Amino acid sequence: MKRPVSLRGRLVLGLAVVATTAVLAAEVVGFVVLRSWLMDGLDEQLAHFNTPRKAFQDAASDDGFPSRFTTPGALPSDFRVYFYDADGRLLSASLGDQQQATGPEPASTLDGLGLTTGAPATVPAASGGGRWRIVLRDGPNDMKAVVALPLATIDGATSKVLYVDGALLALTATGVVLLGRWVVRLGLLPLTRMERTAQDISDGDLDLRLPDTGAGTETGRLGRVLNTMLERLQGALRERETSEARLRRFVADAGHELRTPLTAIQGFAELALRHEQRSAAGRREANRLIAQNAERMGLLVDDLQLLAKLDQEPSYGCEPVDLLSLAADAVSAAALGDAGRRIDLGPLRRPKQGEAADEGEGGEEEGEEGEEGEEGELELVEALGDPHRLRQVVENLLSNARAHTPPGTPVHVRVGTALVAPDTGGADRPGRVGASPALAPGTAVGILEIADAGPGLAPEEAQRVFERFYRVDRSRSRAHDHAHDHARNQGGSGLGLSIAAAIAQGHGGRLELDTAPGAGCTFRLVLPEPGPP
Repeated sequence: MKRPVSLRGRLVLGLAVVATTAVLAAEVVGFVVLRSWLMDGLDEQLAHFNTPRKAFQDAASDDGFPSRFTTPGALPSDFRVYFYDADGRLLSASLGDQQQATGPEPASTLDGLGLTTGAPATVPAASGGGRWRIVLRDGPNDMKAVVALPLATIDGATSKVLYVDGALLALTATGVVLLGRWVVRLGLLPLTRMERTAQDISDGDLDLRLPDTGAGTETGRLGRVLNTMLERLQGALRERETSEARLRRFVADAGHELRTPLTAIQGFAELALRHEQRSAAGRREANRLIAQNAERMGLLVDDLQLLAKLDQEPSYGCEPVDLLSLAADAVSAAALGDAGRRIDLGPLRRPKQGEAADEGEGGEEEGEEGEEGEEGELELVEALGDPHRLRQVVENLLSNARAHTPPGTPVHVRVGTALVAPDTGGADRPGRVGASPALAPGTAVGILEIADAGPGLAPEEAQRVFERFYRVDRSRSRAHDHAHDHARNQGGSGLGLSIAAAIAQGHGGRLELDTAPGAGCTFRLVLPEPGPP
């Protein structure tokens, strides 16, 4: 197979063909116009030449004709005149310089001549390679005369023009090829630089970008599009690497979490099998611990299956959900399970006019006195979604607040509506951590927040609180006793907040956290309000 011609070669060849064709067309038109103009001038001379009446009479009588009309200079220029009698026969007498080169070869009869009166024609010379232009004219007494002029001048001029046009055509083609290569190479210089940069990128330097990306040229626009594509590809590669790292960490963490209860089950099962050497109470305790660890492992597997399902973009129910009723049910259930802790339900605190509410400090005094905001009235807050999944989020957040704060620490549940802003919710601000991207500012949202007056989290801990299997290394409460720490270590798997964040994002909302050391934690579920029907 022939090697394909490069773009530079095709452009130079195209320029050469176009330029040569244009010059050739101009030369052809010029040549045709020049020859036509010269021929028209010659025909006009033939048309205006008047043969004297006396010449017809002398030619017919042949009286003194040779001495009077055939002497050199008797006729102007190179005219030749041949006479035919009334019967159409060629007469021997003629006008013109007989000493000059041979003239046209006239036919012996008019019929053999084949001319129409007044219509010029071109005939070859009697000898040599010349040509003559002739025209038939009428004379007295039905005589005819053939007036002729040589075409030597016109043929010589047109031949020189052809030579000049050929040389000019050759020079033009050569110049276009040489100059075109330089112009094309200069025009394709941005593409050459892009090619070199692309080669460097393919060699592994993924941070390079194509130069010459101005919007005023085609190559610039191409470079801009390619740079955008490279940015997206690099982002996709980074996201893939991050996802693979997250998956490897997830698998490792899951294996670690499952290994603990499995090891416990295996150990207690081995103890239970040695029933001859153990009392009935010991066997019952072993069986209880086996069941407890099996239950913990089952809950962990259920959480893993739920996360896998949520990662596959599950379909949620879409029906109006009353967040106030949802919160009331969750508060009632939590209060029954923890009678020694104050868990209350109230309206969402609204920022004072011109001030931003410090929602990272969810203390009891602020919730009651409203020093950093104004309390409104409880209102119906609706959102579209799956009531079962949203109830799971609220119960998870309440359980998290109870499990990670000292006994007796109050928990405040607030429900209300607001517009997305840094001082309300749904938007980012310093000290706030979100599990999903911020919502558009000004969006009408329903908010359910759960605030505690616990010790809070350090910034580095808050940044990782929504990660899977992440658990704070030390208890958020330094007042925890050993029994509470043991229950915490044996209970949560570190998946609860990840599941809650995934459900919130699946509903088009966001789960976020405002916290600071010593200022408690405020988890906020932000869901878009349903639009008008």
